[in-house]
Amino acid sequence: MHEVIICEKPSSAEKIAKALSPSAKKKVYNKKVKYWELKRDSIDITVVSGVGHLYSLVPDKKRYNISFDLHWAPSHEVNKSSAFTKNYLNAIKKFGKNADSYVHACDYDVEGTLIGYNALKYACGEDSIKKASRMKFSTLTKKDIIDAYENRIDIDMHQVDNGIARHVLDYYFGMNISIALSDSVRKTKHRFLKLSVGRVQTPTLSILVNREKEIREFVPEPYWVIRAILDFEDIEIKHVDGNIFDRERAEEIFNKCNGKDATVDKIEFSNSKTKPPVPFNLSGLQAEAYNVFGFSPKRTQIAAQNLYSAGYTSYPRTSSQKLPESLGFASIFKQLSANHEFKKHIDQLPAKLKPNNGKKEDAAHPPIHPTGILPTTKLSSDEQKIYNLIVYRFIAVFFDAAKFETMKTTLDIEGEKFKFSRRRVTYKGWMEHYPFRKIDDDIFPDVREGDIMSVKELISDEKETKPPARYNQASLIKELEKRNLGTKATRADIIDKLYDRKYIEGNKIEVNKLGENLIDTLNSYCNDLTSEELTRDFENKLESINNDKITKEQIIDEGEKDVKDILKDIDDNLKSIGSKLYESYQESNIVGDCNCGGRLVKRKGRYGSFVGCTNYPDCNVTYSLPKNSRVLKTICDKCGLPLISTGKGKNLRRMCLDPNCGKDKADVKLHDPKVVGECPQCGKDLLKRSGRFGEFIGCSGFPKCKFTCSVDELDSKLK
Repeated sequence: MHEVIICEKPSSAEKIAKALSPSAKKKVYNKKVKYWELKRDSIDITVVSGVGHLYSLVPDKKRYNISFDLHWAPSHEVNKSSAFTKNYLNAIKKFGKNADSYVHACDYDVEGTLIGYNALKYACGEDSIKKASRMKFSTLTKKDIIDAYENRIDIDMHQVDNGIARHVLDYYFGMNISIALSDSVRKTKHRFLKLSVGRVQTPTLSILVNREKEIREFVPEPYWVIRAILDFEDIEIKHVDGNIFDRERAEEIFNKCNGKDATVDKIEFSNSKTKPPVPFNLSGLQAEAYNVFGFSPKRTQIAAQNLYSAGYTSYPRTSSQKLPESLGFASIFKQLSANHEFKKHIDQLPAKLKPNNGKKEDAAHPPIHPTGILPTTKLSSDEQKIYNLIVYRFIAVFFDAAKFETMKTTLDIEGEKFKFSRRRVTYKGWMEHYPFRKIDDDIFPDVREGDIMSVKELISDEKETKPPARYNQASLIKELEKRNLGTKATRADIIDKLYDRKYIEGNKIEVNKLGENLIDTLNSYCNDLTSEELTRDFENKLESINNDKITKEQIIDEGEKDVKDILKDIDDNLKSIGSKLYESYQESNIVGDCNCGGRLVKRKGRYGSFVGCTNYPDCNVTYSLPKNSRVLKTICDKCGLPLISTGKGKNLRRMCLDPNCGKDKADVKLHDPKVVGECPQCGKDLLKRSGRFGEFIGCSGFPKCKFTCSVDELDSKLK
């Protein structure tokens, strides 16, 4: 009897083969694709793998026309970039032909289920579905793999239908409408402009555009903060009114209190607790990795996926914040204790292992946690950081709450109340075992009620209210999750796509003119595409497939109708939409002003990109752009043209757009927000960094130069 096990990735295939049989033999198909052969319970088993999706949706007829008639085709026939999938697909076809039974062992989620289902149906033949069973696992440990193999379940056809409907909708809203918008420019301006929209991508961009407008339209309001510096320990006290928006009231307080002493009116002590953090789900891990390491959500997701594939951590694409006892906490901690650093914390765990679970659940997978298996090979820098973050979070959730004592002091100056507060740790609890969270531990000043305190200085700070903060990638992921847009597996990819399409830029996300005008145009003529409600409604309906409340056919039919309505809106306003989109594209490519009065615009020519004047042919000023260069916002202080950057890392070079200007990398110093000075030992840049115990200053020449200091010590060290 011959059985074929189909996995999602080669690393998973190796783990599964070796778990099912220590004597599994590695073979190579066509000199390129690894597969495994083994025997178990008198069954000859072949373990093969794909490399993600092996099939893509394509229209039945001409590829680049708008179409609602789609079929699945091999990915290597659809996209040149997927050529590497051909050999994996051929291996599945060869070994999957006429097998007696099949095992679907791809990741247990909607995408993984669809990947395996398509491989079975189209590579092995439709009859393979009837002979197939499903492995469900959350870690690639030997124990979980064997348990999943011996307790196989049926393929969840609800997951399959969910995946099919999701891909069809994404094609309808993404490909069809993108083609229509690009055609509007081509037919109106006789120019080819490749535009990209999407079912979730466009509402996400709309959220960012709305924030951009809030910031731009924000009108600052002045306010005053009255504070005083006491002679005693330079304690700073603030007026209890906080932000005072009435100038006359602020002046009244200042004039009344200036030159007067303060009397300690009341001292109150209170106790509080800070509960341990909850276990990581994907968005929680992405947010923490951004805060601690500055990692983008995509970067974190890749590292977490690699750790899962290696068997060190559990499946990352989960929403759950509840650790089930069935994981065997004691066993995991016993294995982790082989690491000396982890053991120091594990030895202090309470006898009763009860995690501080969160509210969110996921029927498919538990929260992200270590499997207990310690890495046997060297991890990459990213993987090591994410692994430590996952392990220490897993440890921390089992400890007690941290306890604090707070001292709130109210003072009186001529009848006006001022205050200050201090907080100190009385019991570190979980915070002692989670090195990524800084502990603020103040010293309580020795003051008593009735004490008269001399005021060294009274200060009236005039300030202005600030506009809403820009989103960063981590906060945008949280916002999408809160609004139920996208899925845990797709949100990072959606943000990446907006960067790739050049709609947004920067760590603090800014929307450029093309992105903003695209949303404005869509809002004017076909606002259903930017509608959160439409997208959220489809997300809810897709999830309803799992409960038999709706069929994939009903959702696809509804999506087709909505897209056709949007396409009609575009067709009815073709000239206006085409003109506005092309104008916004032109505006987004303006990089500066030409001496003739025209604008300098980034363009593409037959020999590559260049910058030219909009007054051509009357003005023939042009500047070539090296391959993969980027026009920066920074202006050359010599000629006023923008600077450009080429290369990456150590080869990064910054220069003036005009090669004859003479500005080169030696005398062009761009401001890097992390650069805070020059190293007093070697002269290289000093960078603000984040470490285990918070921020510090370190030399960019590390490890050759080991100069470091705290942020507070910086000024004195540089003198």
